[in-house]
Amino acid sequence: MRLTIRTNIAMRALMYCAVNGGRTVRKADIAQACNTSENHMAQVINTLANHGLVQTTRGRHGGLTLKRAPEEITVGEVFRHLEAGVPFAECFDPETNTCPISCSCRLKGTLQKALAEFYAELDSVTLADLVNGNQPLEAALTLG
Repeated sequence: MRLTIRTNIAMRALMYCAVNGGRTVRKADIAQACNTSENHMAQVINTLANHGLVQTTRGRHGGLTLKRAPEEITVGEVFRHLEAGVPFAECFDPETNTCPISCSCRLKGTLQKALAEFYAELDSVTLADLVNGNQPLEAALTLG
């Protein structure tokens, strides 16, 4: 299993916002701290805003903040939002499935169970769990 770059960037951006809680942070600062392009960051921020995870403000003093408390945002929720359009395996998407054995294959059921357990574990971890008391992360992401 491998996460998409968008999900990875989204988690970095959310952790950045959480570490700098109470402050409006700029896209450029997040992109620099998270080692990604501003273009990629802008796309991810737009997705996060559309799903109600961050609040964006335009203008000279604009930027973004978390829309909910870090304790209310689970890693599973973020992953579901960002990974929703990416089928785990070819047979998970009936419109594009060309697998000749999908009608008799038991692997799909096994993978579905494994994914359910994977997301259950991610649902048990909040953004707060990732950042609270994590001094090395705070040192790397706190605005100066």
